[in-house]
Amino acid sequence: MMLERELAVSLSLMRGLDAELYYVRNDLISHYALSFNLLVPSETNFLHFTWHAKSKVEYKLGFQVDNFVAMDMPQVNISAQGEVPRTLSVFRVELSCTGKVDSEVMILMQLNLTVNSSKNFTVLNFKRRKMCYKKLEEVKTSALDKNTSRTIYDPVHAAPTTSTRVFYISVGVCCAVIFLVAIILAVLHLHSMKRIELDDSISASSSSQGLSQPSTQTTQYLRADTPNNATPITSSSGYPTLRIEKNDLRSVTLLEAKAKVKDIAISRERITLKDVLQEGTFGRIFHGILVDEKDPNKEKQVFVKTVKDQASEIQVTMMLTESCKLRGLHHRNLLPITHVCIEEGEKPMVILPYMNWGNLKLFLRQCKLVEANNPQAISQQDLVHMAIQIACGMSYLARREVIHKDLAARNCVIDDTLQVKITDNALSRDLFPMDYHCLGDNENRPVRWMALESLVNNEFSSASDVWAFGVTLWELMTLGQTPYVDIDPFEMAAYLKDGYRIAQPINCPDELFAVMACCWALDPEERPKFQQLVQCLTEFHAALGAYV
Repeated sequence: MMLERELAVSLSLMRGLDAELYYVRNDLISHYALSFNLLVPSETNFLHFTWHAKSKVEYKLGFQVDNFVAMDMPQVNISAQGEVPRTLSVFRVELSCTGKVDSEVMILMQLNLTVNSSKNFTVLNFKRRKMCYKKLEEVKTSALDKNTSRTIYDPVHAAPTTSTRVFYISVGVCCAVIFLVAIILAVLHLHSMKRIELDDSISASSSSQGLSQPSTQTTQYLRADTPNNATPITSSSGYPTLRIEKNDLRSVTLLEAKAKVKDIAISRERITLKDVLQEGTFGRIFHGILVDEKDPNKEKQVFVKTVKDQASEIQVTMMLTESCKLRGLHHRNLLPITHVCIEEGEKPMVILPYMNWGNLKLFLRQCKLVEANNPQAISQQDLVHMAIQIACGMSYLARREVIHKDLAARNCVIDDTLQVKITDNALSRDLFPMDYHCLGDNENRPVRWMALESLVNNEFSSASDVWAFGVTLWELMTLGQTPYVDIDPFEMAAYLKDGYRIAQPINCPDELFAVMACCWALDPEERPKFQQLVQCLTEFHAALGAYV
């Protein structure tokens, strides 16, 4: 780090004194200072940070708040990303309480610093605890006027009152708090009784707001409520009765699977295998060359999915069967198979059109690596454009009454023009084993991407695909992070039933997070349709220039 004096916090509003806390000084990071979780009193609404750099240092700034009911997202008077000034400068962080509840809000300010063109990358996490209090309402009744006026009582800026009035206000507040606590306890008791009687039913999402306690410093989960300042998407018409599809792939024989793709079979001689793009325990994806049948001089690049020698007959059958999921469908955001090779004595091959930047999940994770030689920087607007393309492809599937059942970034591909196409899930269990879990039924499933009705009752529909789309959108905004990474897969159903969801990613606008949250409604009929998602994301993409 080439930062002589990175940050100093001014606490002049706290006790009338200026104070400085150094995080980076003389090129050294003070991890001891960073570990402090400093308390910010209720009357302190601004934090001032002093910084400058000796050489070129690029930064990205983001925030996490664990209780949006008590406090709004912190605001800064600088852009979310840019270059650290070379001269001594001050930027301000505004911490505004909503005045709705009494709470101690945990705030994390994350500053990502890149020195010397991505050769030196440092993440600084600054923790604060902001005290927020509920605003009191004081009722004044004039003896000369029977009209009642209500004024907001601010304990910092209110005019001086008599000790008697303060006493009555304090007594009233205490009584109100006791009354509210009693009501909350009664409601919780009734709710727990109801859950005992309806243990296996899917309950409605919780009406109480707030964030759950994070299991780690970097992962947070929240209750399934509409996020702060976000407008929920309302559905004009509900979904039809859920379409139930059991996974019967294991009941299909290899001969039956080959018979289904016999009409698109080609000679093995037309395929030339080049580089291995992905490899699992028993499966591989190659970059291949397909020779034109009529003109041997014409060639085109393709993906080739195949299996290793140790693959079992069941695994080969599943690869062929799952590869047919999108067969016969034509849409600019879908990538169905075009040919297969199923000659006797050879391992079957599945042929798909080539997309030169490959798997979307791997591409997103590569973008997150600071030393990756990416040909193009990915902006938030690019990510939203990718989400629109995925939603368009899924909208087409919904109109054709096709249920994907495994929508995720790992089952999408991308090219150098940022065109995204949805693929089948053939070989995904082998190539991304950490994304699938067996819950005791001898079947690996994408538990962290599945809707509750799919987890509990094995029910799948376009509505469950909408749930998976919300998780995929979260993957896009986090550049390929794994959702619910700290939750035991066996606890996912209970966790979702209790109303908990993954939290809003850093630098994700409230409007975009609202799209995710609506996709995760427990009631399938309350989730938006893909056509609505396309419209909402398109409008957000057009207005994204307002977010800096």
